Amino acid sequence: MPLDVQLAKRLPEFTLDVSFSSGDGPLSVLGSSGAGKSMLLRCIAGLERPDRGRIALNGRVLLDTDRGIQLPARERRVGMLFQHYTLFPHRTLGENIAFGIRHLPQEEQARRVAALLQRTHIAGLEDRYPREVSGGEQQRAALARALAIEPEALLLDEPLSALDTHLRSQMEAQLQETFAAYPRPALLVTHNIEEAYRLGEQLLVVSHGRVAAFGAKDAIFRSPPTQEVARLTGCKNFSRVRLLSENKAEALDWNCTLDVSRVTQRPPAYVGIRAHHIEITNSPSLVAGGQENIFPCWLMRSSETPFRMTLYLSLQQPKGTTGEYCLQAEVSKEKWLLFRDKPFPWHVRLSPDSLFLMPE
Repeated sequence: MPLDVQLAKRLPEFTLDVSFSSGDGPLSVLGSSGAGKSMLLRCIAGLERPDRGRIALNGRVLLDTDRGIQLPARERRVGMLFQHYTLFPHRTLGENIAFGIRHLPQEEQARRVAALLQRTHIAGLEDRYPREVSGGEQQRAALARALAIEPEALLLDEPLSALDTHLRSQMEAQLQETFAAYPRPALLVTHNIEEAYRLGEQLLVVSHGRVAAFGAKDAIFRSPPTQEVARLTGCKNFSRVRLLSENKAEALDWNCTLDVSRVTQRPPAYVGIRAHHIEITNSPSLVAGGQENIFPCWLMRSSETPFRMTLYLSLQQPKGTTGEYCLQAEVSKEKWLLFRDKPFPWHVRLSPDSLFLMPE
């Protein structure tokens, strides 16, 4: 594998202890704040020293604590993009981009800077200072600076989080373009689930300094190995579960019996379903798909975004106005209009193929 990482570093609240191998292409590193994601990147880049470990990139050993190898950051051929740009305010964008290649002949510096200004869509801004351009243009310049050294790996630490929605969309498109043009290992740290899914080909989920899941993003989202991974990847619906037979389970918190199609090797402790996988209708005969796992439901409350409704549902006849719910569903505004004025109970279907069982 082009990038092989095994490292451990004691931190104030836990020990960062991870091991994984990443090939060419973007790998999204997902986890909550303080999980150790940024420290992982800093150790790979050589900005922090692990207590022990080994890091190799395309066969070059960057770190091996057993052998006493610790290449300095400038020799690692790793480009890093930070959350807050870290451009030198007293240098122009062109000078910032050329900062890591000042040892090269002037002609080669000029060639690389000109090419990167074009590729990152900031040509014509090379003589401006960071304070004279937008946040998105600053981040593009920071990306160009990271690429100028022709790195063998890219490390991106929350590169979009400081941008507003419009600039974030533009910068995301820039990163997709960059990943396509520069096939090499790229680690993208984020706590944004949708961003991790859109930009990464694979997914590394980090929790309290440990690898909680690693592999193809589709497989992890479709069948998370634990409740913690399911929660970190955006699942909002969980119930304690008791397996009744090979394909039947009792959801204790939802107070219903479910047909299930995917049973874990270890005894399951929880069942989950993602909010957008819950089917809702005002008539059970109109539920799409099969007829398994159809239950009456009542709306307890709702919340609205410009394009989507989040519905908090009870599967039991409401008693009083406590507002308690057991399922959170997400539907489009168009779907919402079809049943919002219909009398209760509505009905939900929890497709067996959308349910996942998880061990303790």
